[in-house]
Amino acid sequence: MIAMIIQKIFSLRAAFAGIALGLVLALPAAAADAPALQTAPVQYREVEQTYAAEGVVEAVKQSTVAAQISGRVVAVNFDVGDRVKKGQVIVRIDPAEVNQTYAASQAQIAQAGATLRNAKAQFDRTQRLVEQKFMSAAAMDKAQADYQAAKAQLAVAEAGGGQAAATRGYATVTAPFSGVVSARHVELGEMAVPGKPLMTGFDPGELRVTASMPQYQLDAVRKLASASVEFPALKKRIQASRVSILPAADAQTHTTQVRLDLPAGSEGLYPGMFARAYFAVGRMKKLLIPASAVALRSEVAGAYVVGANGDIRFRQLRLGEAAGEREVEVLAGVAPGEKVALDPVAALAALKRGSK
Repeated sequence: MIAMIIQKIFSLRAAFAGIALGLVLALPAAAADAPALQTAPVQYREVEQTYAAEGVVEAVKQSTVAAQISGRVVAVNFDVGDRVKKGQVIVRIDPAEVNQTYAASQAQIAQAGATLRNAKAQFDRTQRLVEQKFMSAAAMDKAQADYQAAKAQLAVAEAGGGQAAATRGYATVTAPFSGVVSARHVELGEMAVPGKPLMTGFDPGELRVTASMPQYQLDAVRKLASASVEFPALKKRIQASRVSILPAADAQTHTTQVRLDLPAGSEGLYPGMFARAYFAVGRMKKLLIPASAVALRSEVAGAYVVGANGDIRFRQLRLGEAAGEREVEVLAGVAPGEKVALDPVAALAALKRGSK
């Protein structure tokens, strides 16, 4: 009996030893199954030397629609952020006053027309009587003068009627072009007077960036073929479709404005947004790493450097300017020939696994 118990104990020990040995052998296999880190070399490359200038987004088409007549605002059809098509009614003003003016002008036209017909009839009668020697030439001259005056009065009345009709149309305010409402300056029920702003809008399909540049950089900018614009808030960079240098300089700062037209369809942009323009002024060699390899920890920028033996170390970096959209210049922190992990999250996970 005792011998059987001892034999079972040895059997259990052998089984536990086998399980432990299996776990120990499985650890390297699990580590071997972990995906290998993708790396990129730190290297010098010749890239464009750029000059950066801060700018602001502007709309090529932007206007403020103002009232042209007096009256109470009876309808406001759009608000800030709404899209408006060209010709749509955005504001209506009570047309009661202009309707009265229009009706008065039509009455004056009718009166002038009646006066003209009477003068024409009088002129024809006088002409026949003069031909028959029943009236003098002086009477003919007076009838002709009255007829010409009546014609002139009708022309004046018709001109006034046209002006009244045009003024009547000002009660309906329409959009001058298709775009987005950026500001509303009037509320329902307010009194509109000539010159009072009603709404401001812009066309989001035609945008540009205006930046100020020192005069000594203008010659280099004139020679460049293109420039790019960075929008830090959107974390993207767009190639400018056209660069224009304004033929004037600021008398106080001695800088010149440069306009960079943006391609149509640039989403997320609006007038007043901060932008940074990059102008190519030459070429030079810079130490570069992929932008995806940069890890940001609070206000510290760094990268995970992978050694030849697979060791992973986090290095703090001092970065320079961006070299395009995919690379960034490194001023200090890594040396040429070293390799950095392209995925900082995967590198951190591998570093934690190795430390256990």
